[in-house]
Amino acid sequence: MSRIGSFPISIPQGVEVEIKGSEVRVKGAKGELYHRFPPGISVALEDGKLIVTRSSDNRIHRSLHGLTRSLLANIVEGVSEGFEKILGINGIGYRAQKVGDKLSLQVGYANPIEFSPPSGISITVEGVNRIHITGIDKETVGEVAARIRALRPADCYKGKGIKYAEEKLRLKPGKSGKIGKK
Repeated sequence: MSRIGSFPISIPQGVEVEIKGSEVRVKGAKGELYHRFPPGISVALEDGKLIVTRSSDNRIHRSLHGLTRSLLANIVEGVSEGFEKILGINGIGYRAQKVGDKLSLQVGYANPIEFSPPSGISITVEGVNRIHITGIDKETVGEVAARIRALRPADCYKGKGIKYAEEKLRLKPGKSGKIGKK
């Protein structure tokens, strides 16, 4: 039995779940999302909880069982609370600012980089070196954060660039092999 797939998903207050055929629609305070689950997987709503079951013990059904449960749990959490990723910018002259609905980044290139977020994603800038990315879809929030980080990933020698707030950088020693030499 799947360890993840067998856990029920509790539905918080204010969240409505509608199951039609092979599609689950979840509506909450932050918005609405839906997910189509594959054949061989069934979803039922019992006592305010979503139960995900599989039809057989085939390898593909076993793997899809836990995946479907995790995706549905992320959807329920997203429409009720939302998701957030925080990026930090390190480096002299490196900064971010909000220009209209776009994000303008100055990260060591000759011209600033303009980044337009997709619909459903909001970007706010705290100070000049912290970027908050929020939305209801966990996959899209993570993808936008990865695309912004990929514009100038943090350097492993000086630490300059864009990194996740929780990311720890291990700086390598320079050419001389000594740390802290000026």
